[in-house]
Amino acid sequence: MKLPGWILTPSGPDELSAERVVIQIRWTGLVLGFLLANTTLAPGQSALTLNMLLAVGFAYTALDTWFYRKKSIFLGEYPLFISMMESLFIGLLAHFHDGPASPFRYYYLLSLLCCILRHGPELVWITCALHLASWFSLCLVHDARLGGESRLLMPVVLVWSSWAGTGLVSWKRRTRLELERLNAQLLDSQRELESRIGLRTNELKEAQALMVQQEKMANFGLLAAGIAHEVGNPLTGVTTLVQMLQRRGQDDYTLEKLNLMAAELTRMRDILRELTAFSRPGSRQRTWEDPRDLLHEALGIAKYHTRSGSRIRLPEALEASSKVYCVRGQMTQVFLNLMLNALDAAGPQGQVELTLHCSDSEVRIGVRDNGPGVAPELLPGLFQPFVTSKKEGTGLGLFLSRKVVQAHGGTLEHVAVAESVGGAIFEVAIPLGRRPLPEGI
Repeated sequence: MKLPGWILTPSGPDELSAERVVIQIRWTGLVLGFLLANTTLAPGQSALTLNMLLAVGFAYTALDTWFYRKKSIFLGEYPLFISMMESLFIGLLAHFHDGPASPFRYYYLLSLLCCILRHGPELVWITCALHLASWFSLCLVHDARLGGESRLLMPVVLVWSSWAGTGLVSWKRRTRLELERLNAQLLDSQRELESRIGLRTNELKEAQALMVQQEKMANFGLLAAGIAHEVGNPLTGVTTLVQMLQRRGQDDYTLEKLNLMAAELTRMRDILRELTAFSRPGSRQRTWEDPRDLLHEALGIAKYHTRSGSRIRLPEALEASSKVYCVRGQMTQVFLNLMLNALDAAGPQGQVELTLHCSDSEVRIGVRDNGPGVAPELLPGLFQPFVTSKKEGTGLGLFLSRKVVQAHGGTLEHVAVAESVGGAIFEVAIPLGRRPLPEGI
């Protein structure tokens, strides 16, 4: 049931603190009441009636205290009834004690203070009116006990207390709401700051990853150039000697072996050229390239992976595709990374399959292996830097590959595979653009 706006149920620290004050006021009033009822009576007055009334007040206060410990208010849904009963209760106490002159008249202020702490301004003014009615009734019954000025002093005090109390409590509640609003803004600012720090941290990690990869490729290029230089000179010398021996009319057996040596030397020279060309810093200029040529070039390097030559299956007749506008070296590096990852995942006896499909808007290249697949715990951060399942891996291959593909307007995704099928599929999608118009058009 929805309560009226002037009913307050303790829900926050401020409301619970106000409730504690109300309970303390009630118990203090009871203690003082019992003292007044048993120590300040005139000769011939009986304390029995007052003690019975105070016993009722004791029962009510005890219930109120129990409900407070349960974080609620006794008869909290009927505050107007409580105000009426308190007005009657205080009037009876004063009536059976000493009339309007009784110290019990100050209980009107205590009751009004409890109402101010518990409820809204509407109920405070209603309670004030009920107390005024109770007070004037008491004065009518005991007409001769107080002068005119004393009769009017209590109403003035009650009205002033209601006005001042409601104003103070309203200001306190407005201040609390403003503090809550400012605190919410502070929390929002804190979350935004944490988000920006996280974003900058990720950018820093990505920049660090790029630097690591660039340094790695630079070292690889120096190593390849050094190998080509150190091996190339003696290889050229041996090749020259073999050619000289071939021209000297040897017997058929010797000539056959010399031709075999020449072919192997030529293959060694081609391998050195491929390694040197691949490691050389490439141009960042974009050109129109056939995806089939990019796959063949990456496969030409991947075939030197340990015992990998027979484990990468590339269909003989790849689907014809339109050319894509890309940086040739970067896109070749992407396909090479995917091939090497697939070979590592498949293991010595595994197989890797390459696919190429072309639509009106994009070219899709798939690299699939029949290994164990990607571990579920790695999937959320699969393309983040430094995330890897390899003992000696850097965790930069997929991260940098996706960066390159995204820079070309494409996507690199891990495709979910059914557990019964196994393995992993990584698919690159590169959009097809229109060729530049000839000059002069």
